[in-house]
Amino acid sequence: MSKLIGTGAFYRRVLVIMLPMLIQNVITNFVSLVDNLMVGQIGTEPMSGVAIVNELFFVFNICVIGCIEGADIFTAQFYGKGDLEGVRTSFRFKLLFLLFNLTLFTTLLITMGDRLIMLFIHGGGDVDPAMTFAYARRYLNIVMLQILPFSVVQLYASTLKCSGMTVVPMAAGGTAVMLNAVLNYVLIFGKLGLPAMGVEGAAIATITAKFTEMAIVVIWTHTHKDKAPFVKGLYSTLRIPAGLAARMLRKSIPLFLNEVLWSTGMAAQTQRFSTRGLSVVPALNITNTCWDLFACAIFAIANTLSIMIGHRLGAGELEEAVDEQRKIMALNVAFCTLLAVIMGLLSPVIPQAYNTTDSVRELASSLLLIVAIMLPVNALVNSCYFTMRSGGKAFFTFLFDSGFIWAVIVPCAYVLTRFTDLDIVPLYAIVQSLALIRTVIGLIFVHKKVWVNNLVD
Repeated sequence: MSKLIGTGAFYRRVLVIMLPMLIQNVITNFVSLVDNLMVGQIGTEPMSGVAIVNELFFVFNICVIGCIEGADIFTAQFYGKGDLEGVRTSFRFKLLFLLFNLTLFTTLLITMGDRLIMLFIHGGGDVDPAMTFAYARRYLNIVMLQILPFSVVQLYASTLKCSGMTVVPMAAGGTAVMLNAVLNYVLIFGKLGLPAMGVEGAAIATITAKFTEMAIVVIWTHTHKDKAPFVKGLYSTLRIPAGLAARMLRKSIPLFLNEVLWSTGMAAQTQRFSTRGLSVVPALNITNTCWDLFACAIFAIANTLSIMIGHRLGAGELEEAVDEQRKIMALNVAFCTLLAVIMGLLSPVIPQAYNTTDSVRELASSLLLIVAIMLPVNALVNSCYFTMRSGGKAFFTFLFDSGFIWAVIVPCAYVLTRFTDLDIVPLYAIVQSLALIRTVIGLIFVHKKVWVNNLVD
């Protein structure tokens, strides 16, 4: 047990990095839950339409993260080494990669938006398909403007976090989500003398909040050069040394493709579930929104793990990196086990807050209980993933994450929905339980220490 439990000083260091990210994620996802409840008060069709569009933006958001993940491995290790020019170079690399992703996704939404929406609309249940499509289209027309500010925020926030500065992204994100919540209430329901705008109001609130968050992060970074010294001369050139660019590409492309395939795989899984009837879409929307809130701990602790062992690896402190990895992973599992109990107890209560049908509420309650049971397992999976990623094992993370989804999870979901009459609840449980296989694979590779690599020496 002494190998799994750290000292008080160790946990204080963990908290300094983790707590701001956890607070930001909790605020963001709690307000997202409130926003979801507000849209849910309009009716099941508006909630379903917004949920479908958000599924598309889930793919974009994950692809943005994929654009920066590979370079962030170098950012954390450059910072651990004290090489500010290296940090600037990784920033420029992320900027160029993000411009490519932004252009690609915008073109896709403009040319194929309707067809993408229709992939998730199937008959059956108590939900009107035509109305659902109309709400989704109206929401998408406005909310697609968030593509630019989201990309810029991730570009700056990721660099600040890898440099150990997690408070500013937290403050900016917290301000944005609170503004989003207030504007949602005012614009959706027509308060303060404004007309009730429904889903269009929700879209306007979202893009206003995103541009506000972007302004806070960018302005703070460029006006605090003493705290963010990498910003000095940041845009003096976009040149990246050829050798370093090649190394970052070798790490970034597999991670980017991984995120593209992972997010599309998750969307494909949701699409397969939706073939059990359109009532599944709002139930999954409730489940996924609650999962995002409770999973904040998983990703905050896993990101902390990645940053701390990245600093250790960059400084050449390899044994310390192994020791800290083991203890932070144990912390992640222990904390998420506690959260799983809380989530399980709340699973019958949360869906009752939505203005939807009884069948949707009952289905959402059952799905919430399943994801609660799997919460500690997902804590292990993500800890393994972030560990391998911090050590530059890009190809392994590709196979471990998106490779597993497309080779195992999506085919399993397809076979079960296409060739069996299984109800959505056991079907969903079977697909979720496949994470146990990934856990075993991840733990084997972490134990072998193949991730212990200094990439910037």
